[in-house]
Amino acid sequence: MPFTIDTARSIFPNTLAADAVPATIARFTQLSAEDQLALIWFAYLEMGKSITIAAPGAASMVLAEGTLNDIQKMSFREQSQAMCDLANRTDTPICRTYSTWSANIKLGFWYKLGQWMEEGIVAPIPEGYRLSANAAAVLKAIGDLESGQQITVLRNSVVDMGFDQNKLGSYKRVAEPVVVPKESSQRTKVTIEGIDNSTVLNYMNNMNANDFDALIELFTPDGALQPPFQRPIVGKDSVLRFFREDCQNLKLMPERGVAEATEDGYTQIKVTGKVQTPWFGGGVGMNMAWRFLLNPENKIFFVAIDLLASPKELLNLVR
Repeated sequence: MPFTIDTARSIFPNTLAADAVPATIARFTQLSAEDQLALIWFAYLEMGKSITIAAPGAASMVLAEGTLNDIQKMSFREQSQAMCDLANRTDTPICRTYSTWSANIKLGFWYKLGQWMEEGIVAPIPEGYRLSANAAAVLKAIGDLESGQQITVLRNSVVDMGFDQNKLGSYKRVAEPVVVPKESSQRTKVTIEGIDNSTVLNYMNNMNANDFDALIELFTPDGALQPPFQRPIVGKDSVLRFFREDCQNLKLMPERGVAEATEDGYTQIKVTGKVQTPWFGGGVGMNMAWRFLLNPENKIFFVAIDLLASPKELLNLVR
């Protein structure tokens, strides 16, 4: 076979991803826990002026309800310590519980804490508090990013908090119930300028319909998916779990693409477009690229999803 997962990752090497995002996240993680929490709060307030943050789904909130109730009963000092423990990835019961949650539950948890801070239920940032020079610089760096990149930084920053999953041993993952796929009559089909490949079109359409069972059948048994700024997820079972936990109710809006034949009957296809998430208003679209490598049977051996560096990268379809 001409390709491995590692060599597949290099298809369309001129694709310019938004490297400022992982760089900003790295700077964020170097801050003190207090500065991390304050920065999240200031960014939450600032972003709320231009980006509509949608309320989390009921399932997310139910699954976090016990921990939220525990925090609500704490004194302000205890609440502040619990949040600092999450940022410090300390070994506490709350941090252990948090680490078992899916990304959406974690986002719902912080959304609720933000609401409670505004309402005075959870310990607020002290009046007159000023960010440290380092935290202020990170906040400025976030402010300089495009809206889709901003929400990715803040999402990943809180998702990585809590106790280290690798140190938990055996544990049960906690995620929302999988939504029912859309009925056929409610589905719309995408069109992609320059692309008529059925597998790529079905990938987009099944994702938009939350039809993950049909979506995963487009992959080879050893196929892989590489989310933005992550290592590839390999194997149909692992990819399907990612779809169910992280991809519900996404709206993929591909625009254009290019297909190229390559070794031993494989085909590489690059598509660019936008993605909207259920966590933010419809006006926020993240500029994305999908880099597919299809085997001779037109199955997905590998697909990388890239958050692009700038809107002009939507037109970059060259190898």
